[in-house]
Amino acid sequence: MKDGIGEGYTREDHQMCANQLFAAYAKVSDARSLASVIGEEELSDNDKCYLRFGDLFEKHFIDQGFDVNRSIEQTLDLGWQLLSTLPKSELDRVDEEHISKFYDADKASVLFGL
Repeated sequence: MKDGIGEGYTREDHQMCANQLFAAYAKVSDARSLASVIGEEELSDNDKCYLRFGDLFEKHFIDQGFDVNRSIEQTLDLGWQLLSTLPKSELDRVDEEHISKFYDADKASVLFGL
């Protein structure tokens, strides 16, 4: 994937968006494990954000049905909408330029009913 994505192939933010989505989803597992031990109510605000992100990521990104035909542009936009449900401070795999360009917490709140 690495040699066939990015500016000139897909979109300049493709690699960063994918890396951040994978990193965020890895943190979902940690938050779910912690919630199973101490309870969801006792989680930090960030851990609660990761639980919500995980549910949304699975529902809207991973569970794409066979009858859904998203373009790469639509997929990257969806990835950014999902990442926009997390605090900006948690986005450590993308640069400020792309956060400024694609991150939109208000749009994500409306889109996902948050």
